[in-house]
Amino acid sequence: MVSDMKAIRFHQTGDLDVIVEDTVPVPQCGPTQVVIRTELAGLNFIDLYYRTGLYPCELPRTLGEELGGKIVEVGLEVRDLQVGDRVVALAAGAIAERVVVESKLVVKVPETVDLRSATAVLLQGLTAVTLTQTAYAVQPGDWVLVHAAAGGVGLLLVQVVKALGGRVIGTTSTEKKAELVRSVGAEHVLLYGEGHASAEENAQAVLELTGGGGVQVVYDSVGQTTWDANFTAVARLGTLVSFGQSSGLPAALPLARLSAKNVRVLRPSLFRYLTTREEVVHYANVLFGLLAANQVQVHVWREYLFAADPHPAVC
Repeated sequence: MVSDMKAIRFHQTGDLDVIVEDTVPVPQCGPTQVVIRTELAGLNFIDLYYRTGLYPCELPRTLGEELGGKIVEVGLEVRDLQVGDRVVALAAGAIAERVVVESKLVVKVPETVDLRSATAVLLQGLTAVTLTQTAYAVQPGDWVLVHAAAGGVGLLLVQVVKALGGRVIGTTSTEKKAELVRSVGAEHVLLYGEGHASAEENAQAVLELTGGGGVQVVYDSVGQTTWDANFTAVARLGTLVSFGQSSGLPAALPLARLSAKNVRVLRPSLFRYLTTREEVVHYANVLFGLLAANQVQVHVWREYLFAADPHPAVC
């Protein structure tokens, strides 16, 4: 029986040069857990937050938060999964030859969905689904503003909103990215950053595009540079959803600011929506349904072969 395996880790926070390949013990399976032989694993923006130290974490840390593969061991108390099942899972430390995962975070992949697609969109796709179903339930005809719409979650948000009948205004930094956002269904795309309109000018443009009413919901992963202008762009009784801070954390929010339009402000965490197996399976099945119906396109930025094994890859 194999006792050691390869894992991609960092022992200190910093730039890309802190990432190393380590030999570590094969994980032991607990009673409520399964062990998955990794075939694919995903890297997301949250991995950058951990690696740079923006989000605190215990060191050393194995990269990756999502994987796809086959179950090779099942805990004694697990009843709905078995050895050989083709699955995807949300799991810290996914970029390793084998990963131990709490069974509630493991979902069987239906035959209608290929494993590569299911793995590539799992974390970001579940984020998009929970944001559009639960943080704010998008309704047909809603105007929706998606910041950083060409990013991983942003592109999926555009597509999920369109599948729900919403109308999307996206923001991004280049015309090339804007073309991509339009290609997945956005009605309008506004450019920001150096040489383009300011956040407040874009918010005024949003008002013009929506006939003065504003958007029912703003999904903002940018943070500091876009947050203030969101209060201009949002409609009366609208919702502002902050779920990232690529430009830095927004300034503290005076509660009185909500009164001008009676808006809601949320700062949701994906894993607080996924506290039970029933929740995980529900949202995963929504995502798989969108994939099977070709309502969501998978955009993989780059793939790397995991040299320790001829099969696994990182996407």
